[in-house]
Amino acid sequence: MNRRILQVGPLKPSLAATLIERYDALVLPEDDTRAAFLAEHGPSIGAVVTTGRTGVTAELMAQLPSLGAIVNFGVGYDAIDVETAVERGVLVSNTPDVLTDCVADTAIGLAIDTLRGLSAADRFVRRGDWPRAGNYPLTRRVSGKRVGILGLGRIGQAIATRFEAFGCPVSYHSRREVPESPYTYAASPAELAADADILVLATSGGSGTQHLVDRKVLEALGPEGYLINIARGSVVDQDALVELLLEGGIAGAGLDVYTDEPEIPHELMTLDNVVLLPHLASGTVETRAAMEQLTLDNLDRWLADGTVLTPVPEAASRGATQAR
Repeated sequence: MNRRILQVGPLKPSLAATLIERYDALVLPEDDTRAAFLAEHGPSIGAVVTTGRTGVTAELMAQLPSLGAIVNFGVGYDAIDVETAVERGVLVSNTPDVLTDCVADTAIGLAIDTLRGLSAADRFVRRGDWPRAGNYPLTRRVSGKRVGILGLGRIGQAIATRFEAFGCPVSYHSRREVPESPYTYAASPAELAADADILVLATSGGSGTQHLVDRKVLEALGPEGYLINIARGSVVDQDALVELLLEGGIAGAGLDVYTDEPEIPHELMTLDNVVLLPHLASGTVETRAAMEQLTLDNLDRWLADGTVLTPVPEAASRGATQAR
């Protein structure tokens, strides 16, 4: 098999440096030299290293006829055309587990911040409003709130465990009911939202979950409900979300992801009941180091025996080796 490595899109600087120094990797140009580069080097590329934000399209795969693996830095892989990869016999790996705790921590932090208004209260103090306006308005408690989790995978489970410590009853919706789960199963996202004070999105992205949380679901959440999204922006009908926030159709939102990152609807910038983060849920020193190591481990495994340690589910179903 061809063993040449290609970096597609920006990567963590230390990972990009390792790919060049240890593997003599090439970097796909982003300018008008790209076509000539692919014509010269495309046939020799055996593996691509990319991220869930950049991904690999079917068009690019067609220009890499010897491609055997797409090694993804990140747990999300909706920017990768996995269906085409599987059809072509290309393995796709990601970096699950190692970022679960930090993403779950961020979900809890967003929930506390959104309901208690911590970021807004910080701005209140910094503006000098406390001496002039008096005490900050009352906010909402988190403990004991009904929490609905959309997507009870690794991250969803970790979020549920954390909310349990706050005395929160937890329900969930996934594509299928999780055997022996201690949490209440809801038959649909709308049913989940209707019985929740806090709706947390922890499902995967991609075409299968596009606008899974639509206007109907948001309206079911209602004017006393809060939305927390650490999944993917594509999961939510963002236009409907903005409208309902402006109209008071839902109580507030804590968002780490958006439809057209890094662009964020300007209407949200002035709302104190909305907390906006720059897609940083896994952005800790510890987690990014672990993600980098697992990316390299997947690449090394593919170079050694043509398998990967952590294939994405679609790739695993066609016989890839799952070692973690």
